[in-house]
Amino acid sequence: MHRSGIRLFVLALAALVAMPLTVVGADKTGSKKQGQTYKQDEVLKEAEEFFGEGAKGLADVVAKAFKDQGEPNGFIKGEEAGGAVGVGVRYGRGTLQSPGGSRDIYWQGPSIGFDVGGNAAKVFVLIYNLQDQETLFQRFPGVEGSLYFVGGVGVHYARASNVTVAPIRFGVGWRQGASVGYIHFTKEKSWNPF
Repeated sequence: MHRSGIRLFVLALAALVAMPLTVVGADKTGSKKQGQTYKQDEVLKEAEEFFGEGAKGLADVVAKAFKDQGEPNGFIKGEEAGGAVGVGVRYGRGTLQSPGGSRDIYWQGPSIGFDVGGNAAKVFVLIYNLQDQETLFQRFPGVEGSLYFVGGVGVHYARASNVTVAPIRFGVGWRQGASVGYIHFTKEKSWNPF
């Protein structure tokens, strides 16, 4: 009995010593806990890896978004295509990364205004005040067109239910003008822009 008590004590002591090592090891995965935000250097590194070397002005656009909105607590890496002749549409897909984990996400939306042309773009969307991933699945109204534009990279802001999204786009094509519309984030792909 005495020997089994010592063995139990040694096992308990080993478990106590191993527990902090397991927690420290889990924190090194890069996943965020609820309420945590992404720092500017983290976001810039992710965006540069995603867009590649050709995105001139990316650091300035990211710095502008951080100055205006602060630190995001989520982001989407994706691609989209759209076109317009007065009335336009936009379709996209990507991967949402937030403290709640990662998942596939889709978006689409109509626009109307003085807008003509077509484009395809890589999109890096910064997300602010995201309490949980479900709050992202709604419509975000806004004015299309770049509110800040440097070296082919543009950003604008849209807000709904206290959540702000800031899509940073870098792409090819020609689309000119301004329009009013919305981005509707969904869990499933849809061809219906409304």
